[in-house]
Order: sequence, then structure tokens, then C-alpha cells
Amino acid sequence: MRVSIIIVNWNGLEHLAVCLDSLSAQSFQDFEVIIVDNGSSDGSVGFLRERYPWVKLVELKENTGFATGNNVGLTHASGEYIVALNNDTRADENWLATIVAVADSDPRVGMVGSRICSFDEPDRIDSLGHGVCRDGMSRGRFRLKRYSTMNMAEVEEILFPSACVALYRRTMLDETGFFDDDFFAYAEDTDLGLRCRLAGWQALLATQAVVYHKYSRTGGVFSPFKLYLVERNHYWVALKCFPLAMLLLVPFFTLVRYLEQARAVIFASGSGGEFLASGSRNALLKAIAKGTRDALCGAPAMLKKRALVMEKRRISGREMARLLQRYRMSFKELLDR
Repeated sequence: MRVSIIIVNWNGLEHLAVCLDSLSAQSFQDFEVIIVDNGSSDGSVGFLRERYPWVKLVELKENTGFATGNNVGLTHASGEYIVALNNDTRADENWLATIVAVADSDPRVGMVGSRICSFDEPDRIDSLGHGVCRDGMSRGRFRLKRYSTMNMAEVEEILFPSACVALYRRTMLDETGFFDDDFFAYAEDTDLGLRCRLAGWQALLATQAVVYHKYSRTGGVFSPFKLYLVERNHYWVALKCFPLAMLLLVPFFTLVRYLEQARAVIFASGSGGEFLASGSRNALLKAIAKGTRDALCGAPAMLKKRALVMEKRRISGREMARLLQRYRMSFKELLDR
């Protein structure tokens, strides 16, 4: 198989049929599907065995997270291209053919992203590649804009793709490694994308390869656990991948983000409005504090990983800083929903 599609599933029974039926209808058929089930208790495993015997099913006893689930899937994959795909998606019939063609166009391209749009509003953008804030926080670019109002070429350069839907070249992963198990979920694609850019690989967006996504149906839009992971992992991204001058400024820009978050809460705008409506404000604040604490506790291990990342670096710190500046995301854009 040229392509191995890895889908990590945790109690996602309600999503699986739509996702897998869209894959079976692809115009490009030289692929395998590997589903790593993270200890689901909703009947996902039985459903897959009965309805989709062509899927390679890998059963885990517990929820190991998105990062480890994909890493386990990689050990069962044979494709020259590895595609990470969320279970709560539906792909257009020419999606896979299009991203493979873009990847085939240049051996220096290690990552290819897709046009990810809202499942419920097909013209509404979920992500067109990722942007990164000055403190290491990241998010899909152009989120909630209408694609029909944009003027984009069929292929655009991006910083890196969202792992909701991303193609990775196997030879690149052999060099850089796949996701970091310590991240569990969230920002693992930022870490991987920046490591790959540091190693000299390019990233492109195939705007005509369309996938529709049910945003945060698995992790929750504003759950304490998600907030904890995002808060912890953004520090680890910076520790592993940021140029030194930018890394030293992360505490300052994190403070700036906190102030922007406070403003959003005061005016009930964007994520601030969601925070006020969540009904679990104390739990969310505790999650932020715990994420910061655990990020600091894990800093020595991440600095050791940074040394390994920098050993494989093929671009200078100045070149990386320019890349991050080109795709920089403002805190206002990060907090808008």
C-alpha cells in the first residue's frame, strides 16, 4: 500500500460509519486503514469487526491518548505515506488522490495538509494549516472564515498541517520520529510540525483536498482536561522547538496571553464567553494552574529532548524564527471562536 491511514478511536462509535464509508468511496484506492482503539467501551470494536472487516484493527486496553495511539498505529503501517485522520471526519471522494499527488510532486515535501471545513457548515473553515503564537500556543489558521470568500491557489505553503487530517512522508518520520508520547493529546502536531521544519522538510496545503470535521466532538470544546493538556503542552512545544531568543520570552508572552484571556472573559467574547458559560470556572482555572505546574516539572526531560531535536536541525535559529514570524498567530485570533 502506498498510504497508511491511521485513525485513533476512543468511544467514537457514532462517527465511525460516516468516516469509513467516505474512505471506501475514495477515487484513490491504494491505501490501508489502521484503527487503533483506545480501550473504547461503547461497542466500537464489535461494530468495526462486523461492519468493516477490511480495517486493520489494533486494540489497546486503555486510553493511551492521540499521540501514543498514532505511534502504535505506525508500527502496523506499511505505506510510504502516513495519514493521521480523526474519526469524526468525512472526506470528499478525491481527497486522498489530491494530497498524494501534492506529496509526489516534490520529495522535499514531508507534510501535506488538507482544506478542513466544518462538518455542519461545509464552507466554514476549521483549519488551513496551523499558526503559532509567541508563547507556543497554536491553532488552525483562518478558522470560522468562509472558504468561498478567500482567493487561494490549489497548493499553498504552510508552517505545518493539523493532525486532524495530515499526510506525513514515511522517510521524514524515520528521521524525526512521530508524535511525542508525553503530550498525550493536543499540540502534538505542533511539536511534530516544528521538529520537521527544523529538520529542513517542507509543508504544503492542498486546498482542493477537502475533509469535513466535527470540531472537538471527542475532547470537548472547553473541558478542564483539554485545557490542562493545551496549557502544559504549549510550554513543551516551545522548550523543544523554539529558537533560544524566542524561548526566553515565552514567560512574558504567556502573561500577555493571560491578560488577553481576562479581557475576553470580561467582555464575554470568543473563548471568554465559552468560559463564562461552561459552568466549571473553578475547574478550568485549576486546570490552567496544574498545566503550568506539570509543564515546569517536565521541563528537564523536554530540554533533553530539545538537544536531540537540535542535533537533527538543518536550518538555523534565525531561519526558524523567520518561519514562525511568517505564520505567527495573534492572541486575539487564538481566542476568537
